[in-house]
Amino acid sequence: MAKITRKPAPRKAAVPKKKAKPVATKPKAPAKKSLKATKPWTPAEVHEVFSRFRKANPEPKGELEHVNPFTLLVAVVLSAQATDAGVNKATRALFEVADTPQKMLELGEERLREYIKTIGLYRTKAKNVIALSAKLLSEFGGQVPRTRAGIESLPGAGRKTANVVLNMAFGEHTMAVDTHVFRVGNRTGLAPGKTPLEVELGLEKVIPAEFMLHAHHWLILHGRYTCLARKPRCEVCLINDLCRWPEKTV
Repeated sequence: MAKITRKPAPRKAAVPKKKAKPVATKPKAPAKKSLKATKPWTPAEVHEVFSRFRKANPEPKGELEHVNPFTLLVAVVLSAQATDAGVNKATRALFEVADTPQKMLELGEERLREYIKTIGLYRTKAKNVIALSAKLLSEFGGQVPRTRAGIESLPGAGRKTANVVLNMAFGEHTMAVDTHVFRVGNRTGLAPGKTPLEVELGLEKVIPAEFMLHAHHWLILHGRYTCLARKPRCEVCLINDLCRWPEKTV
């Protein structure tokens, strides 16, 4: 029987791929106007703002309860990512039994946790409070240091903590920047900055020395009760006529 051979089928010519049509892109929305591009505050305007704050509240006080520089330091360390009201609720009983570094060490970390367990991150904070108490005794004679570097060297204490303690305990002209001060500095245009340090240095540059003792309290209180994050109360704001915020409601 004859062997049948089949010829291979001819290959189809490759069809060139169609070029993809360019996708129509929507024009980018114009970027929001940067606060740095707004009209800068004049020295007279800054003076007017803080004059109004002073007239409305001549002697503003911090809301963290304390009885001495040590308890203030502890309260500020405990207040990280927590409310002042929540910290005060926990520390009222704590400071009755441990208002010095020595007493805090004698209390111990385990018992300290029981006093502050209603505060967020209480385990880490208890560890830091015991460690900073030990360091105060071993390196600072049991006293809270009066320098930023000294306070920042303590466990759990950063620049904001140092600024609060230096201002409230020792009367230094420091500017503690928390979320409220950061928001007010940027929103009003007083001291725009991408970081707390930028806002801090910007505020120190523009605020007259006569207001610096209480300036951070005025700004904190303004941010906490008037210049709110979600629904700022522009209608009752003391400085709404000077504020540079483009979205203010008055």
